Amino acid sequence: MLVPTIEFSDERLANGLRLIVAEDHLAPVAAVNIWYAVGSKHEQPGKTGFAHLFEHVMFQGSAHVSKAEHISLIQSIGGTMNGTTWLDRTNYFETVPSHQLEIALWLEADRMGTLLDALSQENLDNQREVVKNEKRWSYDNRPYGSWWEHMLAGLFPEDHPYHHTTIGSMADLEAASLEDVKAFFRMHYAPNNAVLSIVGDVDRTQVRGWVERYFGGIPAKPGLPVVISGDVPPTLGRERRETVADRVPHARIYWGFRSPLFGDPRLDALDLAGQILAGGKGSRLHRRLVRDERLALDVALSSAGCVLGSSVTAGWATARPGVDLAVLEAAFWEELERLATTPPTADELERAKALTEADELGALQRVEERADRLSMYATLFDDPDLVNRILPRYLGVTAEQIRDVCRDVFRADNRLVMVYQPAEQAAGDAEAAA
Repeated sequence: MLVPTIEFSDERLANGLRLIVAEDHLAPVAAVNIWYAVGSKHEQPGKTGFAHLFEHVMFQGSAHVSKAEHISLIQSIGGTMNGTTWLDRTNYFETVPSHQLEIALWLEADRMGTLLDALSQENLDNQREVVKNEKRWSYDNRPYGSWWEHMLAGLFPEDHPYHHTTIGSMADLEAASLEDVKAFFRMHYAPNNAVLSIVGDVDRTQVRGWVERYFGGIPAKPGLPVVISGDVPPTLGRERRETVADRVPHARIYWGFRSPLFGDPRLDALDLAGQILAGGKGSRLHRRLVRDERLALDVALSSAGCVLGSSVTAGWATARPGVDLAVLEAAFWEELERLATTPPTADELERAKALTEADELGALQRVEERADRLSMYATLFDDPDLVNRILPRYLGVTAEQIRDVCRDVFRADNRLVMVYQPAEQAAGDAEAAA
């Protein structure tokens, strides 16, 4: 098929800010997306959660914008905005009517350059409590909510930057001082540590002038980017097992594996393997475990691309009531081993590519997604043109490449198995064993 090409400009301001602009006049909207090369991997022991805390603090005002005014201004002009934090980065984004683009750029520049002018102990305390409540809601008090914490802790050693999640620990959040937080901002939030992508109904020359006007005077930070080391062996070296007694409605088994780095073509093949194994009701795991043998209520398997040491490939199966967990685990593992020894059929490969193609093309229809991907590929790989090459890479994967990467990843000595059991069931099992 003919894969669409995204045309864009790519340049740097004198202060190091990378500016990418892609014009698309199909609809009168514009997307602004700024990636800072700072994520939870940049946090120091005892100061976890700072990157995510800053995602919240960045909406609490700057020198010329009052508390929460960034949000209200964007909403008042008919736009949307948000921010997210990940292991490798933090990003902020707005989608606005194209004739309101200038105000979105001014808002982003004001908080990049002057956020500390408005950062007070009151704002910090307020957002600290918001993040602590988010941790309670999303991790501590949600069924299976702690699985990602256990997954990262099991796949990466304690001294690795990926060992902890972006949410951080309650103790570290509580101990964070105003000066700690200010120092984190000064270290990472600078134009030469950011990529600004603008996509939509815009004029490139006009955008360049606005960006120079609002961002050009913000000074660069010497010593960036911060280099983080985190090499790990490609496999765990042995199987690791963990049982978690929790307030969950059904027993669930999680599997985790170290896998190729984001950007490695082998991860493309592993993504397609995820579609073959767990991509919808026609996938191998769903057909066998959910529909035919009725061992599981649901199944999942996918990869989270990371750029430091290893990516994370993880999946789960929620057991039907009364099902022997050993039987469920054996059936899940058999399907992974089967794909690791025998290439998928031509029909399976075609289906996996069709699903991936639909996902990719659907995402790239949205200006906000194009802006995000341009920023992502520029930040992580210094190569924004990957936005045009990634789909052809997926479509070029062979059945043998899928088999080979599954053989390398789905190994017994690279397997983390976590069993979540309802707390009362786990207590009963322990009593019976005693």
